[in-house]
Amino acid sequence: MATTKKTQQAVTRNKDRSKQKLLKAVGKIIKTGGFSTLGVNRVAAVAGMDKKMIYNYFGSLNGLLDEYISSLDFWSNVKGDKLPTEFPNGGHDFVKQMVLAQFDYVHQNPEFQKILLWRLSEERDALKTLTARQEANGEVLLQGITDPHFADNAEAYRAIMAVIIAGTYYLNLFAELNGSTFCGIDLATTGGRKKIEEALAFLIDKTYEGL
Repeated sequence: MATTKKTQQAVTRNKDRSKQKLLKAVGKIIKTGGFSTLGVNRVAAVAGMDKKMIYNYFGSLNGLLDEYISSLDFWSNVKGDKLPTEFPNGGHDFVKQMVLAQFDYVHQNPEFQKILLWRLSEERDALKTLTARQEANGEVLLQGITDPHFADNAEAYRAIMAVIIAGTYYLNLFAELNGSTFCGIDLATTGGRKKIEEALAFLIDKTYEGL
């Protein structure tokens, strides 16, 4: 029995290592060759594995891309110990903490930046899944915490948060691709990013106060 258990554990470890090699291969291809060079043969070659493993572990290339994107998405990974047990004041502090963390996360993660750009430029099942997953995760917070708190103003709150979250995406992408200065704020500097973070916190605070 002990030998069988060790064998199963070894198989699981090998499978996990192989899956990670394939996921890392996707990242390498996106960073060096772009989205257009993604394909089963290309991923397998970069990973140094038989392309059959993509189908065995992920079902398809889209399944592999879905897991790759999910592993990088900020909101898809807000769970478990990242969630407080209580949400006082309609989740005010939690929402502010998460928006500021997302702003920093996108800045620190060029692979996720490329995924965001990819989603704007191409229709693909894995990218649609990302959007659906983000919306589903957002609804847990919105329906369970902020909608009851804001009541008749719940939709107004949702609209404001849409603008704020979209802003965190856009400012990071703009700074990375088209120069770091936006409205005279240099996003390439610690001071400039701190000003944006202060502005985000201010907007969230005022939204909770005003609505």
